[in-house]
Parts: sequence; C-alpha cells; structure tokens
Amino acid sequence: MFLPDNLKDTSAEKAAETARNEAYKRIDAWCLDMVPLDIRTAVEISVQEVVCGDPECAPIDTAIAIIFKSGGRGMMGLPMEAKEVTLNHIKEQFPPNDVLVKWHKGEEVDWPPAYDGMDDLGGLPDLRFEVGQKVECRVGPDEVTGWAKGVVKQLWYRESDWAEGSYAPYKVTLDDNKEIFAPGDVDMVIRAQK
Repeated sequence: MFLPDNLKDTSAEKAAETARNEAYKRIDAWCLDMVPLDIRTAVEISVQEVVCGDPECAPIDTAIAIIFKSGGRGMMGLPMEAKEVTLNHIKEQFPPNDVLVKWHKGEEVDWPPAYDGMDDLGGLPDLRFEVGQKVECRVGPDEVTGWAKGVVKQLWYRESDWAEGSYAPYKVTLDDNKEIFAPGDVDMVIRAQK
C-alpha cells in the first residue's frame, strides 16, 4: 500500500522541529538570565532562525530580539543554526546592562554600536587582527567545517550603500580569492588561522 505524499512519515521533520524549538527555549533562557533582575519582568526574548539571502554569509542565522514593554528593543544575529548556539556565543554578543536599561526606558540605542566616524570617536576602536594577518572566517552553518581561510585586506571596511557611520571591522580576501567582510570582531565570526 502506498501513502499519499501528504500522509508520509514526517518523523524526521518533526524531530528537527522539536530540536529547533528546544534550542529556542535554551537560548531564550540564557538571554533572560543575562538581563538585570530589576528589569527582567518587563522583557520578552524572541528567538528564530532566518534564511540569509546573502551568498556571502551563513545560510541560516539565529536572530534574537530583545523587546521591552516600553517599546525599547534590540536585536542580535548569530551566523549559525539555533542548535549550534552556545552560552559563550550569547555572552560574546549580548548587549551590556547600560544598553538594556536604556531599552527598558524606551530609548533607542544601537547594538552593536554603529561607529560614527573616526573624528567623533577620536579614532575607531582597536581590532584584534592587522592587515596581512591570516584568519579564518565563518562562512557556513557548521561550527567545524563552516570556516574559510583568508588574509585581512582592510580594517574598518564600509560599502557606499551602507548607512552613514556603519562599518565592518574587516574586509578579508579568502584563499579562493573571494572577498568578504567580517561583521564583528568576535571569535564566532573571525579568528586567527589554526
């Protein structure tokens, strides 16, 4: 006997959905624990996976929205599937308490911060890597194989169509001569070559 397509066993799909939902709950709990106690009851954490349409990035990102009852909000994105996210990934990207408090008050604060130019900051923050340094960049969802080797080509890269004051810490030429940018100066995005 043959079952119609709509009645075929979808146990693998259900298991994947269950694992994804468990990862969402785990990430939600980690994020909530990082919000100061005195404002924790006024916040909602929303976690979801999104497909990245940019061929230069990981195919699936985990987006985490931090939404306060006051209307203040922020978002962070991790270049990996939810099941790959660890507490350390969250800690590396989570906004500091002063930003959370401002969101709680309904104030708009960029996170991560946009750099408004060298003059306004007295120079952009120091980065971990220098031009010419060999690095590995996260280009895929797998934490083990989703890395590509390359060389830092430029610091504080920006494209003409980006919002004013927006920069990526690094432009990197990969070993296959493809050029990409690293959106953050954290190990989950860019690290020294092993």
